[in-house]
Amino acid sequence: MAEVRYDEENIRTLEWKEHIRMRPGMYIGKLGDGSSHEDGIYILLKEVIDNSIDEYVMGHGKQIDISIIDGTVRIRDFGRGIPLGKVVDCVSKINTGGKYDSKAFKKSVGLNGVGTKAVNALSSYFKVEAYRESQAKMASFERGELIKDSKIVKTDEPNGTCIEFTPDESIFKHYKYRTEYIENQIWNYAYLNAGLKINFNGKTYVSKNGLLDLLERKTDATTLRYPIIHLLGEDIEVVMTHGQQYGEEYYSFVNGQNTTSGGTHLQAYREAIVKTLREFYNKNFDTRDVQASIIGAISLKVEEPVFESQTKTKLGSQNMSPEGVSIRSFVTDFIKKNLDNYLHKNQEISDAILRRIQQSERERKEISEIKKLANQRAKKAAVHNKKLRDCRAHFNETGKKFNEETRLESTIFITEGDSASGSLTKARNVETQAVFSLRGKPLNCYGMTKKVVYQNEELNLLQHALDIEHGIENLRYNRVVISTDADVDGMHIRLLLLTFFLQFFPDLVKQGHLYIFDTPLFRVRDKQRTFYCYSEREKQDAIKQLKGKAEITRFKGLGEISPHEFEDFIGKDIRLDPVILQDKTNIEDILSYYMGKNTPERQEFIIENLKFELDEVEEELVEME
Repeated sequence: MAEVRYDEENIRTLEWKEHIRMRPGMYIGKLGDGSSHEDGIYILLKEVIDNSIDEYVMGHGKQIDISIIDGTVRIRDFGRGIPLGKVVDCVSKINTGGKYDSKAFKKSVGLNGVGTKAVNALSSYFKVEAYRESQAKMASFERGELIKDSKIVKTDEPNGTCIEFTPDESIFKHYKYRTEYIENQIWNYAYLNAGLKINFNGKTYVSKNGLLDLLERKTDATTLRYPIIHLLGEDIEVVMTHGQQYGEEYYSFVNGQNTTSGGTHLQAYREAIVKTLREFYNKNFDTRDVQASIIGAISLKVEEPVFESQTKTKLGSQNMSPEGVSIRSFVTDFIKKNLDNYLHKNQEISDAILRRIQQSERERKEISEIKKLANQRAKKAAVHNKKLRDCRAHFNETGKKFNEETRLESTIFITEGDSASGSLTKARNVETQAVFSLRGKPLNCYGMTKKVVYQNEELNLLQHALDIEHGIENLRYNRVVISTDADVDGMHIRLLLLTFFLQFFPDLVKQGHLYIFDTPLFRVRDKQRTFYCYSEREKQDAIKQLKGKAEITRFKGLGEISPHEFEDFIGKDIRLDPVILQDKTNIEDILSYYMGKNTPERQEFIIENLKFELDEVEEELVEME
């Protein structure tokens, strides 16, 4: 074996932009194509908006204008504007920025000075303009490389900063901004900054009542057990209510950052509610009975917060400030005092909470024995049937959890039949991708209680594989992908699985973990080239490129796709359609419409949509001719 050379020439010092482009996951988490709300293109958007929010928090500017046209983002705020002599440095030099002055940005969203630089380095086009006191300065970049550095000129523009960027398609392949995710992101900014006006593509977002507005938008009032409790204090705001769902549902924020993975503040919030209600009712309730069906949100302002990753999805700080009181004590004291006072003043609500806790207690005891027996069966069945082919993306050799980027990539494919699961298992990335094989069609569990999850072996095994028995806090995979054939039976299985998740684990859907696997319908090839086509239009395009001389294969099921071909479909170019629930969506109405009795309304819907699909195909074929 030849000796590998290792000397001074092997040592390299990367420029800031090279390092970011070579290791983007260190700065923005996973890349993705925009199908997940955690994908990098939304982190780029957030990093720029965060700076504008910080200006508003500091008392400068009451409006932010955002537009996204053909993948190019433009964000204009009306804050103080970047000091003109430092415009280039602030977007292209690591560890350069105004946030290192803790007096100026005491409770800022971010303090590391990396965010905007990462956006710059990961964009094929990036332009920054700053306006201060009737003067303006502009600079433009390509993939972090300075292209134009204009001189300072006079302007009539009001103070502020304007940034435009286009994510680099060589890094964010086939990316697409999804309006639903962006609107949710913008609404969160509005709720956490009452009075701030945000304009996005012609629509205005503004909130007057903060987190109260958030919970009202996220819930259907008819499903709540009592009106939303809203408590507001210095550096803290909380809301809570109980719904009718089985699990818990929380939204948490630190300094305006949506901490989707929670952290010390959310844990303190959950513990404080249990402690306060136990003391108020003078009963030692089981924690699970208190927390069951809670819908809540907390926003905390922390000085110099420490997050567990650059994407800031989980708070790691233990204290409110480097030398201050602990977050747990601060949150507990606030909730204990204010929630206790509220309940003493609102007898009807305190009675409603007690009834909800007692109901949860009865339900838990009722299914405890069933659950015990079901768990024993599940363990035995999992060993013998090998329904789950797990991945390694949970623990490394030292027993510590993998990094944030690896966690975000963890995926489980739920398949039907041995042939499909066999191909997927052979083609998958064993580090991050798991496969769960269904045996036939799962039970239609619409309208049933959670007993059915434990009594039905298939559903119980699936619940165990995902580790969601006590809610999704311990969800083992970031992406749960329904992978069924594109035929009538496959669509039926898809509906049955959607019913299962919406009925018993709606927060898994609401928090963006559920996807539909999009696989090609056709393979079009000649001796030189092969095209995998996901629609009739793509098939016709491929035939034209091969000049009509092509072999066409229609994939009737996933089992017909070879493991070698599957490698292309579940790798970096994987196509996933997120299952998105609109705010205020009534899950019961959806399930009763699609999974209930075969009503004339549903028959009419099916006929109309089938006609629409046939018309679309016919139009495409005419265009091809």
